[in-house]
Order: sequence, then structure tokens, then C-alpha cells
Amino acid sequence: MGARTSTSTSASSSPSASTPASSISAISRASSSKKTPFPMSDIRVNLKDHYSSKVYTTSSKITGDVTITTKREVRFDSIQILLLGQTKTSFEGMGVPQEVSHVFLKMIMPVPESTYPIPRVLESGRTYTIPFNFVIPRQLTINACNHEVSDQLQEHHVLLPPSVGGWQRDDMAPKMAKVEYTVKARVLRDDGVSSKKIRIMEASEPIQVLPATPQQPPLDITDKDKLYRMSKTKILRRNLLSTKLGRLTAEAVQPSPAVLSPDGRRVMSHPMAHIKLTFEPDSPRTLPPTITSVSAKLTSHTYFSSGTISSFPNIGEWNLPYLLDRRGQFFSSVPLPAVTLAEQPAWTPTTSSPPITRRDSGYCSSSSDEAVTTSRSSRSSSESILKLPVSPSDRKREKQKKKRNSTDSTTLTPQPQTHTTTLQIPLSLPTDKKTFVPTFHSCLASRVYTVQLTMHTSTRGASNTVSLVVPLQIAVEGFTGEALCGCSCGSLRALPSFEEAEADAHLRPRVLQVPAEGLSCGDGGGARQGMASWMMAPGSVPPPVVPLGDNNNNNIWMQMQMAPVGEERPPEYGEPGYRRRID
Repeated sequence: MGARTSTSTSASSSPSASTPASSISAISRASSSKKTPFPMSDIRVNLKDHYSSKVYTTSSKITGDVTITTKREVRFDSIQILLLGQTKTSFEGMGVPQEVSHVFLKMIMPVPESTYPIPRVLESGRTYTIPFNFVIPRQLTINACNHEVSDQLQEHHVLLPPSVGGWQRDDMAPKMAKVEYTVKARVLRDDGVSSKKIRIMEASEPIQVLPATPQQPPLDITDKDKLYRMSKTKILRRNLLSTKLGRLTAEAVQPSPAVLSPDGRRVMSHPMAHIKLTFEPDSPRTLPPTITSVSAKLTSHTYFSSGTISSFPNIGEWNLPYLLDRRGQFFSSVPLPAVTLAEQPAWTPTTSSPPITRRDSGYCSSSSDEAVTTSRSSRSSSESILKLPVSPSDRKREKQKKKRNSTDSTTLTPQPQTHTTTLQIPLSLPTDKKTFVPTFHSCLASRVYTVQLTMHTSTRGASNTVSLVVPLQIAVEGFTGEALCGCSCGSLRALPSFEEAEADAHLRPRVLQVPAEGLSCGDGGGARQGMASWMMAPGSVPPPVVPLGDNNNNNIWMQMQMAPVGEERPPEYGEPGYRRRID
């Protein structure tokens, strides 16, 4: 690949560029008497193996050189080569647009003193070449985000944001929010009055950066998060005036992240959306609905602000009335490839349980003979009562009782079955049409994605639609534990040593247990002899060890061990041979 050169600017520009049109004729008449302006100097930034569509990622090397050619002698004090990353947001104000920029990355390439000519004067007609080498860092320093934000948000702010707004393909970003990476070269001269430096010449070359990003855990979405809709319940009807056929509930979980390749042109890990459908019919004869089609639409949400973003913009409310900072939100949607259902999902019926009724517990304080006698006497008395003549009032009361019993019996009939099924919807990103930058949160701008899942159902000829909106994270592969440990050794964080494990073992909680030997209680003869019987017998199994905190089991264990050898112990409650003792 050939090296790409950049445009340059110089301090000696033509005076007619800023001169009003009415004075052009006067300048042309006086041009013969004035001296011709100094020829413009040339400064270029040449990137090695660079082309317009090249994408740089984490740990990528940016090498090249800076060439300086002057048409006259130029005195200078220093040459500065830096890799600059900044976020720009703009808002249309009252007549004058407002633009805010934040420099989050500034890497300066040190230029050795031996490179500078002595004296420090750029000679006319001579070309000076200064090489440079940069490496895209894994994350920013703490000074990149020195605002008062939470620790969780600051972890996102110190990650490199991707380039926004300068891609060849549409990255679904507005003109009001940009993230730019450039390699700049400057020729500086010290101001004799103050400590400021004057830029004599400057050149820049933009690059596109797609840093590796980690996969974040699922969001904790609540009802206050208006951007998402994880569940929805809809009443199914044939038409507006007909009775309802049932209730369909759709619940979704956040899909796994979509992982892109380092250049962003391929999807390395395709996410899958899972939707649980629950159908509750009003009648046992109503069958579950038929899924006719499923569609998905991806929406990118770009948030930008004139001040520091102190909270996650996709969680809670974004535009609050009492904020002094100006905020904006831009969203763009793209349809995902159509989802084809090879076959209808299988519905699993589950019969709802009947209402809980009170029943006899089965316990009785009297003996079983007394209970049987009482039941027999009550039955005989009821039979004798039924043989008596019935008055009209009693007959009416008996009819009401039978009607009430029949009503109660209908409540015990099986309820309509509840049908459940699960849909698995693949999500394929059209990387051949759009540029998908990874999800990020910075001090002035953020980008998140949502997927709208729409399911079309049919029940008894009636069509219904259920839509959900779930979050989708887009990440770039290549993020490893090196970014977490803050080292560039090329390996993950080292595992803890055995000495550290032994030190941690002293802090682990202990569980006190019954001592296995040396137990003495009372005279202790029986206990010691009982312990020795199973300890010395070959092939015997020791009794189980029970924690001291369990008083009931501990008492049983103590009774078993303290029973004298040869003396038969009466069975306890729950053991074979136990009989109820009636005093």
C-alpha cells in the first residue's frame, strides 16, 4: 500500500482570503508596488501501510514519518508529533452554534534532541524527516475522566470510544456528535512575552479506530426505564366488540452481545433472542394462537450533551427539566433480515390448580376407638334426623343448601389449560450495509442499541401483534484481561500463589463438630468403650458426626454413645419397634 499524505496549513496565507470584495481592486492596483508574499512551507504526515478504509484497533501500531519542506528559512524551537482523540458535540443556539470538545487522549511522541538542526532553523529548500510510532492503548488514564461520576460509570468513561462520524459507510450517527482520532504534527516557536507557544506549521491525518470492548453483564431493567419493554400482555379478541378469547403474555430476556471482528466487517458471535409466550384461554376449547411471522428492527441511540454525562443515559430519564446542560438524542433504525419459522412452536399445556379448600388435618386428640365411636354416633344421629318429617321452611333451607353445594362443586372443575412456548429468534447484523460501532459511554457522548421484536399471531381468524424492545450490546473482540490488570505483558493476570492460598485459609469460617475421641461424660466408661468398639473392630463404620448446633440430633448422638454396652435401649419415636405409651 502506498503512503497517504495529509494536507497542511501555514501561518503565511494569502491576504485576499480575508479581505472584503470591495477592496480587491485596490489591492490589485497596489500589487505591483508591494513585495510578493513568502512561498508557503509544506508539512505532511505520512502513515505507513495506510489506506482510506483501514481500521485500527486496540494495540494496533501507527507508524510513519513527518516531512517538512520550507521555501524560506524558518526559526523554530520544537517539533511536536501527537496522537489526539477528542469528542465534539454541537448545538444550534441563538444565531451562533455552540460547540463543545473534550480531549480524552493525547499521546506525544518524544523527538530526540539529535534530530533538531543546530541552530534551530529550517533551511530553505531542505526536507526534514522525523519518524514516529504510536500504539493504540487498551484504556485511558484516570485523568481522562476527572468528573464527579459513579465508579461504575467511570469504568466506562476510561475505555476508548470508537470513531463516530467519519466512516465510509453510514454509522447511524448525527452531525452533532463526533469522535475523532488524528495524528498531528506541529512546528512551534516560543513566545518571547509569555510561556505560550506559537504554531508556525501544522498538519493532521485522521484515522478510524474501533477499539476492543468488553462484554458487559445484562442490564437491570425496571419500569422506570422507558427505552425498553421486556414484557407485554395483550387481550386477544376477534374484533373490538367481541368477547375476549384469552390473554397472551410475551416475556423476553436480554440477548447475548453481538461480537464484531476487529475491523467491524464480520460478526463473530451472532446473538439469539429468547421470548417466552404464555397463553391463558378463557375457555378450555380455545386453542393457542398461531405465530404467523416474526420481524426484528435494530435501532441505534446516540446521546450527546454540552456538559458531563453523570449517569447512564439509557437508564431512567435522559432529558430532565432542571438540567442546565443542553442534551440531545438521535436514533436511526435498520431492519434486520427476515426471520423464517420452519415450523410452529410446540405449546406445552399446564392445567391450573383448583382453588385451595380447607380439609381435615387428620390429627385427633382422642384415641382412635373414641373417634370411630363418635363418627358412628354422629352418622346414626343424622340418619335418625333425616327420617323425621320436614317442614316447608326446612325444605326451603335444604334446597338453598343443595344449590350452594352445587355452586361449590363447579369451582372444583378443571380450569382452562395454560399454554407456554419459547421462541428463538436469530439476530443478524447487516454489516455489509452499515457500520456498527460498539456500545460505549463517554463523558460527552454515548451509543446504545435496541432491538424491536414484533410477533404476528392469529387466533380463530383474528390477527394480533405483540412488540417487545430489548437491549443489545455490540462489542469488538480482542478485549482480554490485560486491560483489567493494566499491564502490557501479553498475558492475563497471574493466579494467586500457594502462599496466598494458605494465608487465606486462616480466614475461612470453621464448623465445630463432635470430637471423634476422648469424649467423657459422667463416669465415661460406657462412652469410651462404645467408641473403642467401632474404632478397633475391623471393617466397622463409625457413627456420623453431627454439628453441635443441632441440639436434637446431638442429643440422639449422645444417647447412642453413652448407652452402656450390653444394655438394651428402648426405641425412640420414629424407630422400628416404637409403641405409644399411654400413662
